[in-house]
Amino acid sequence: MRKICAGMAAAAFTFALAAPALAKVETVKGVLVDQACYKADKSNTGQTHKMKSGAMDNCATACAKMGQPVALVTTDGKVYQVTGELAANKNEKLVPHMAQNVELTGEVTAEKDGSMKIAANSLKPAGK
Repeated sequence: MRKICAGMAAAAFTFALAAPALAKVETVKGVLVDQACYKADKSNTGQTHKMKSGAMDNCATACAKMGQPVALVTTDGKVYQVTGELAANKNEKLVPHMAQNVELTGEVTAEKDGSMKIAANSLKPAGK
């Protein structure tokens, strides 16, 4: 029984060490959006967002400044939650680029629920 437990523990430890290696460094292009507002209404990709109470100007930047999750939406509809150093300090480095087309580089991971994340460490403005 001890050998089985020890073997399982070793396998779990090995998998835990290998998990970060499964992340793949990629460069992804898209528009930076407030993740919650985009989920509520897919047309919320600009600065003004449609809300139940009416249009809210400068919503994307305001939410990002509060530290709300920021996402990158690609032209083919993929959504990547932005994490990592660019999202640090309440999205400090992302705020000036909200609702703009950008190119992010970082480790991309797929979560168990099918969502995607990019631990971005590089941002460049991108054309449409």
